[in-house]
Amino acid sequence: MAEDKASIEQHMQPFELKALSSALLVGAYRSGTDKELCEDYLDELERLCETYGLKTVGKFPCPIKKLDATTYFGVGKLEELKTAAKELDADVVIFDEEISPQQQRNLEKIFLCPIIDRTELIIEVFAQRAQTREARLQIELAKVHYQFPRLKRMWTHLSRQTTTAGSSGAYLKGEGEKQIEIDRRILRRQIDRLKKEIEHVVQQRQTQRGLRERTGIPTFAIVGYTNAGKSTLLRALTQAEVLVEDKLFATLDTTTRKFVLPNRQEILLIDTVGFIRKIPHTLVAAFKSTLEEAVHTDILLHLIDVSHPTAEAQAEESMQVLKELGAEDHPMITVLNKIDQCPNPAITAKFRVKYPKTVAISALQGIGVDELLELMIKEVSLLRKVVKARIPQSHYAIVSELMREGRVIECNYEENDILIKVEIPARLEYKVQPFLING
Repeated sequence: MAEDKASIEQHMQPFELKALSSALLVGAYRSGTDKELCEDYLDELERLCETYGLKTVGKFPCPIKKLDATTYFGVGKLEELKTAAKELDADVVIFDEEISPQQQRNLEKIFLCPIIDRTELIIEVFAQRAQTREARLQIELAKVHYQFPRLKRMWTHLSRQTTTAGSSGAYLKGEGEKQIEIDRRILRRQIDRLKKEIEHVVQQRQTQRGLRERTGIPTFAIVGYTNAGKSTLLRALTQAEVLVEDKLFATLDTTTRKFVLPNRQEILLIDTVGFIRKIPHTLVAAFKSTLEEAVHTDILLHLIDVSHPTAEAQAEESMQVLKELGAEDHPMITVLNKIDQCPNPAITAKFRVKYPKTVAISALQGIGVDELLELMIKEVSLLRKVVKARIPQSHYAIVSELMREGRVIECNYEENDILIKVEIPARLEYKVQPFLING
């Protein structure tokens, strides 16, 4: 009995995920119709493992009727999974579902190996691939929030027994319990520090965004599911040296590049972090400031990998994230990427019906890029309007703004008024509304 306890505590020591090499993946579904979806989620989890550097040795979609609050699955299923993990020599068992700290501790006692969930794996992938200071701060904050309720797991090798000190009968806290309280204070201080640093970075981002808006250059945000080809498109259009890799979350950091359309219109292209199904709430919150680039741009390029078996579900997930950010009503071009790998032409036809302003391309092969550029030119033209106005000189501040942010076509002075014909951003139209000539 003592040996079993020692074995359990030995396997529950703090571990480094990067030190592990093989993983057994476990998913759950409630009905037969959900099994295929569960298998798809496990395939995506395998891609996440591949991105991180873990080899998947087994995938188990498991039916579940009732969720066990202490161990997630029932005794029989856990015994089956434990045997499989041992036979396949898995270093870690990864649950596709989010598991509670209590379930995690109990499962580690049963499997005698580290147990993590999809959330922890995604956080680790993000931590591994972040490059900029902002991304690192956001991930560190997500990691601290995730670790906070799991501190007990990190200190199970220390005593949490309450001991009596001397004849006074005073109770002293065990070493583990004291360490947990110390770590909680440390994590709280970390959270406060990270929030302040992130707030500072966000202010800098807002300043940069303000400068960008004042230039009057139209901005396009490339959004979509992870691995849809966003960085490949940015590279194809701008010849920018950006990382292009066939992995989930190959790039996490926002990249902005200037590009000149065929009609000589300058634009800014912004590559954003990819979306994913069942993304952890901690990471949605952590990356909100990065994702908000999509909200503060003029036009969205929604990229969809039409060659993927679940392309429709991925597109819907991306639209859901945009809705959460309040960007679903932005002007949008739907870009059906990897058209050269699409097995069925009917798939593209279905997307064209569902999403207006759709263009099919292959960013890697250069197919359909000219058609995409024509559509981008058309969308930019809708952002600006040509107006004729008679503005009193007493309102010269408005004239100055029109000249600064617009393109003056004609300008004449008549008595105390200024007659001006100017192409302006559509967002400024309300300012000249009272002075418009001929409506």
